Amino acid sequence: MSDYRVGYFVGSLAKGSINRKLAKALVRLAPSELQMQEIPFGDLPLYSYDYDADYPPVAKDFKAAIAAVDAVLFVTPEYNRSIPGGLKNAIDWASRPWGQNSFTRKPSGIIGTSPGAIGTAVGQQHLKSILGFCNSPMMNAIEAYIQFTPDLISDDGKVSVASTETFLRNYMSEFRDFTRRVLTVYPRTA
Repeated sequence: MSDYRVGYFVGSLAKGSINRKLAKALVRLAPSELQMQEIPFGDLPLYSYDYDADYPPVAKDFKAAIAAVDAVLFVTPEYNRSIPGGLKNAIDWASRPWGQNSFTRKPSGIIGTSPGAIGTAVGQQHLKSILGFCNSPMMNAIEAYIQFTPDLISDDGKVSVASTETFLRNYMSEFRDFTRRVLTVYPRTA
């Protein structure tokens, strides 16, 4: 069985982000075939097409990090019924300049947590629309909107509720299988 490199984005830039805790749990629960690595984006300046002719080094490094992985996973909160501005900015950098979209044919998954009962459902729908435009095949099922409660996930990614841990483990197994299916149709070129 092949190993897959998965780059994950934590949508919140906050140090104490509950989505960072969720990301740590997903890394711990991922099948051994998934090699997980965070792709940080907090140092990117605001995107403008003025940069298209000559990307700054931080943006070149960011695009290279995406190119180096086989699939991407977005672990993101919902801000104002959408995605955080920093994450949208990162996607803009990755999808430009025109014709150099880093997400083309790259399998993607979306998951998030929030204290609210609907988790991050509305924000995820916005992200699905964006990734659809970026030609990124998305895992549409199973969907994962996690309601965060105090002590659900520790700072080091341990899940305290057995049913949630099982769900997250199954989510990551499904993401592995989805990645395999997509890369069968769109094989890696490097």
